[in-house]
Amino acid sequence: MPTLKERLYEKIQEFRPRTERLIREYGDCVIDEVTVAQAIGGMRGIKSMVTDISYLDPNEGIRYRGYTLSEVFKLLPKPQGAEMPFVEGLFYLLLTGDIPTEKEVYDVVDEFSKRRIIPRYIYEVIDSFPCCSHPMTIFSTAILSMHRESFFTKKYNAGIHKKDYWDPMFEDSLNLLAKLPEIATYIYAKLYRDGKRIQSNPDLDFGGNFAFMMGKDKPYDDVSRMHFIIHSDHESGNVSAHTGHLVASSLSDIYLSISAMINGLAGPLHGLAAQGVLQWLHELVDRMGGENVEPSEEEIKQYVWETLNSGQVIPGFGHAVLRKTDPRYALQREFSLKHLKDDTIFKYVDILYKVVPPILKEQGKAKNPWPNVDAQSGVIQWHYGLTEYDFYTVLFGVGRAIGITANIIWDRALGYPLERPKSITTDMLEEIAGLKSKENEKVKKK
Repeated sequence: MPTLKERLYEKIQEFRPRTERLIREYGDCVIDEVTVAQAIGGMRGIKSMVTDISYLDPNEGIRYRGYTLSEVFKLLPKPQGAEMPFVEGLFYLLLTGDIPTEKEVYDVVDEFSKRRIIPRYIYEVIDSFPCCSHPMTIFSTAILSMHRESFFTKKYNAGIHKKDYWDPMFEDSLNLLAKLPEIATYIYAKLYRDGKRIQSNPDLDFGGNFAFMMGKDKPYDDVSRMHFIIHSDHESGNVSAHTGHLVASSLSDIYLSISAMINGLAGPLHGLAAQGVLQWLHELVDRMGGENVEPSEEEIKQYVWETLNSGQVIPGFGHAVLRKTDPRYALQREFSLKHLKDDTIFKYVDILYKVVPPILKEQGKAKNPWPNVDAQSGVIQWHYGLTEYDFYTVLFGVGRAIGITANIIWDRALGYPLERPKSITTDMLEEIAGLKSKENEKVKKK
């Protein structure tokens, strides 16, 4: 049975001719048009990036290699006695497009276990930060510091052939991913557990070992697997994915690229939504009389309307692309109905799930009134004792790195070039829009 790397090589050899033919024979075909609003408005919706790792369908949500999330969670192998699949199995799927066998998954689990040990200097880098530091700052710096470990950089400097770039990038990616749970949990121990670190267990899988090092009992191992899988990839246009792709397009190694990705994720408009939802929920609980008071549907409706009428949005509802309930939310809801049904905050989430969409429809402003992934992810973490808001984005980063590394490996395999769009000025935009000619006509009339 071929290894993951051997299987990936086969896939690359099969796929390269498709990309080469598109460039050679159809390079002048127009994909999309760009409006002034899109150019000024963050390039939203412009079809200009290529990835086969995931696709965000407005009605079905994210697809990983063509599989819906429900199919992914159903088909991927699971650890014995677990509800959620191996994270390593997802990585295999993202790289190859194939659902792995149990044997193939365990091979990746073993590979990660061999590579999990962190260099001593990384602990020293983390320890050098003041205890008041933000965990994302430490996380990004720790990853950045491992640049010296890069096989890709060494091979590139030695003159490796362009078509072989993917090979050392693959090795770097496995080395980094295997270490992320240890880096993240060590940061958590430093900031929130008086430096009391829990040593990793080499016999556990990615999600199980993360939960173990966090000091959490079952089913937090399944929480971790679920969280990392649903946050792993979401097309290439979001800030974290695009940042990783952009930096890697300059042939920066995986450590430089993922560190940059983490910095993009740290921005409040991208990675902080889960903690924003939880903060709003706590305000709502306090408004209703505290955690010992059963939430009233009518009172919650009133609070939702007050929030909207004050010009604010309801955190956790709506999505830039999706037009139905986020399937990532649906998976978390299914888990929560089983494991969190008596949790007070989840009871509020459950009521909001029922009352907010009709209210948003009645208000008429939201294109998508349905809940997204952030409406529940922080609530689950809080239930299992992870109450440090700032650390939630680190969890997001661990998961997102899985998808971005897979994308970057394929970027190098297919020879994608340095990203270099063209800028234009506001004067040029006005000229395109016909404003200049209209102004000139007014001047002539005067």
